[in-house]
Amino acid sequence: MAKTSEENRIESLRGELARHDELYYRQAQPEVSDSEYDALKRELEDLEKQHPELFSMDSPTNRVGDDLRDGFESYQHRQPMKSLDNTYSKDEFFAFVERVEKGLELEEIAFVVEPKIDGVAVSLTYENGKLIRAVTRGNGTEGDDITANVLSIKELPRVLKGADLPATIEIRGEIYMRNDEFDRINAERNAACLEEFANPRNLAAGTVKMLDREEVAKRRLNVILYGLGFCEPQIVDAQSEFHAKIAEWVFPVGERFWKISGADEAWASIEELDSIREALPYPTDGAVIKVDSLEQQDLLGATSKAPRWAIAFKFAAEQSETTLENITIQVGRTGVLTPVAELKPTKLAGTTVSRATLHNQEEMERKDVRIGDSVIVEKAGEIIPAVVRVLVEKRPNNSIPFVFPAECPACEAPTQKLECEVALRCVNTECPAQVRGRLEHFASRQCMDIDGLGEAVVDQLVERSLVSTLSDVYRLTFEQLLELEKFAEKSARNLIDAINRSKRADLWRLLHGLGIPQVGASAAKDLAKAFGGLAELQNADLEGLIEIDGIGEKTAQGIVTYFENPKNAANLEMLYELGMDPVTPEVPSGAEAIFDGMTFVITGTLPTMKRDEAKALIESKGGKVAGSVSKKTTYLLAGEAAGSKLTKAEKHGVEVLSEASLLERIGK
Repeated sequence: MAKTSEENRIESLRGELARHDELYYRQAQPEVSDSEYDALKRELEDLEKQHPELFSMDSPTNRVGDDLRDGFESYQHRQPMKSLDNTYSKDEFFAFVERVEKGLELEEIAFVVEPKIDGVAVSLTYENGKLIRAVTRGNGTEGDDITANVLSIKELPRVLKGADLPATIEIRGEIYMRNDEFDRINAERNAACLEEFANPRNLAAGTVKMLDREEVAKRRLNVILYGLGFCEPQIVDAQSEFHAKIAEWVFPVGERFWKISGADEAWASIEELDSIREALPYPTDGAVIKVDSLEQQDLLGATSKAPRWAIAFKFAAEQSETTLENITIQVGRTGVLTPVAELKPTKLAGTTVSRATLHNQEEMERKDVRIGDSVIVEKAGEIIPAVVRVLVEKRPNNSIPFVFPAECPACEAPTQKLECEVALRCVNTECPAQVRGRLEHFASRQCMDIDGLGEAVVDQLVERSLVSTLSDVYRLTFEQLLELEKFAEKSARNLIDAINRSKRADLWRLLHGLGIPQVGASAAKDLAKAFGGLAELQNADLEGLIEIDGIGEKTAQGIVTYFENPKNAANLEMLYELGMDPVTPEVPSGAEAIFDGMTFVITGTLPTMKRDEAKALIESKGGKVAGSVSKKTTYLLAGEAAGSKLTKAEKHGVEVLSEASLLERIGK
């Protein structure tokens, strides 16, 4: 018998939602917004209610998202870790409150309201006050053991101190990445010619599932705790009491927390949170509303995937419908071609938007974006607005697919797609657009900090053929600047002074500004500390670079390749001839340099010091800190759970130090 249209739609929705679950939970690369996903899920729920004969336990409506991944050991939660039902409207929220009041046969219910952190759910198990395991939500019943990665979160207590410590407790929370940390990582990736991450949530989700523990530590994850799982014996009677108790135990908790009574007060709290959320240091995409009483929570119970005593109110992402009037191609300093949507101006997040990113060729083709389309533009975690979907039903009849250029629009050189990349690149390194990008990066605040050498000035300098290389900046004369638009004697003199000051910039700023592949600000600082001078870095071999803490093999290879390029070598030589004299880091000497020439590796959890503190202490005494153990390693500083590095150190005959023996050697 032929399937009905409803049956076909149910099957289609189940398959589509399963694909989105895979992208969201396992790959941390969602293709649709939360609101789009929830709309699909609601459509499926409605159809399944209309057709109970088509019920299936495998339906996405009957299960919690599954983030289980190969490479991690799984553990069962002592108490199921369910997800939350979502709502997007005031009416739906008040309907939730009515259901709770009816279920408890009460007219006035105490609730708590707190920010919904846009991160990755985690369950922490403490036994006798000691952290023994951190597990993801997984499929709600069991999750992946991410303890090793969670130990990199500095503010998370390993051992609890205080009164009323239970024998065993599961504390639930959300691992997230601060907005400023996300910006730092993307700035470094941009400087290193790498694709930027889309938003903090995706980056946090990808980070907690990395097998490279050192890379996890570099990305500085954070956590906020808010939920109670299993607890023996029971220590509190209400959610608000639990919040106060874990704060007392020095757990990181949300900056905002409301205990209120009734739907009206709860709604007022939601509105207040919405008004202040932009100022919070973490990504927040909604509010979570819970019944305060734990006894009442038990009475209300749960469905197969969500509790009946809690709901998430999702704040709407800033969206706007407009017309895509044209598609232009931007060429970056590394030659990457980025498609940009030229839009009919529209209001979005308090500003007028006329341009939005289309990311890359692959993403454009997936969405089938065309000139003349009506599109939805969204500003939610993106650096610039993005086109999230096309309103195909409004597409003009004469519409045709966009064809990416075979030649660079800036210089007409051929374009090509490198292996393992989705982006097209211009192959001409002398392309004017690339020259502009390199100069703007070099002069930026994050690099040489040349005040006055911004985009508009760089454009003029390149157009007039006054500057084509980094060294050309230091050949500019007062008279040449006076010929530029909007330049008078004062502005010309100020720029010349700024250029001259930059000759004495910190060495790491120069290294960052050169645009060496994979070398952002953080890596540049590590290199400057390790080598002390550019000449020493230029002569470094691959093995020596890998020894530096924070420098991986890929980065090391990029550095070697950069300095082997004759053009780069000539540009550096010219910079020094023109007076470049970067400030090198101070190196301890004399009695202070007791670790001079020695290389340390740090592993495990130290009793009193954090790794960064130990690293700073070693460096202050002239030592170097590397990321991996080799024959050149002098000492391994080992704490609890030292792992494979300890084994490798023993194999190479490397002396192992405890924190106490390290402090003893420096007289502390």
